[in-house]
Amino acid sequence: MSSALELIDSTIADLEARLNLKPGESPVSLATPTPSAAAVAPAKEDKPVPAPKKKGRPPPPKKIEANHDQPEICKLEFKVGEITKVWVHPTADKLYCEEINVGEDEPRQIASGLRPFFTLEQMLGQRLLVVSNLKAKNLVGFKSFGMVLCAKESATAEDGTVTEKVEFVEPPADAPIGEVVHFDGLPTPEPLSSAQVEKKKVFLACLDGLKTTEAGLAAWNGHVFTTTAGPCTAKTVKGGAMS
Repeated sequence: MSSALELIDSTIADLEARLNLKPGESPVSLATPTPSAAAVAPAKEDKPVPAPKKKGRPPPPKKIEANHDQPEICKLEFKVGEITKVWVHPTADKLYCEEINVGEDEPRQIASGLRPFFTLEQMLGQRLLVVSNLKAKNLVGFKSFGMVLCAKESATAEDGTVTEKVEFVEPPADAPIGEVVHFDGLPTPEPLSSAQVEKKKVFLACLDGLKTTEAGLAAWNGHVFTTTAGPCTAKTVKGGAMS
């Protein structure tokens, strides 16, 4: 019996030597590779990508309330402009039709009753002031978006004949096209909409105060029309009404 056990122990020892096993080491531990850390670590779950947040509509702009407490003249908008095209109205004897650059995307189309006072050549290229927040009017089939500002004076001859002189109210030569005129001694204008000007009859309310000074400066109740380049003037009309 002892010899059999010795034979078994000898056989086991011989196998361990052949397999490079330590005494008592199982051969299975060599056959099974040690799992790597990556294999042992549990797989990371992919986090769901959050859906992009829907952008809400921006809040509507706050409605700007019209400043009705400002001086009447500050409710109107006078822009520096230049006539770039002019032609005779086809059916109205006194009207010119003009395209006037006032610094906007498109020129303003305006009709003016100036044919008795200026030739086409005198009109073209003329720098002037445009009342630009008046409601559009149909003048003998021509839609007019504003009006040009002129100074006027009348003279009566000995025979009773009345003659009228009309001149453009002109901005300084260096005043930028499209500049909005302000008024000496008054707050910065906050022009009303054309509908408000029409409803409140703002232009009519200003007419009595619109006159040139004795120095030929355009003014409203003595407050001179002014640009960044200086005051607006009439060439020779002094103390004359403006409209």
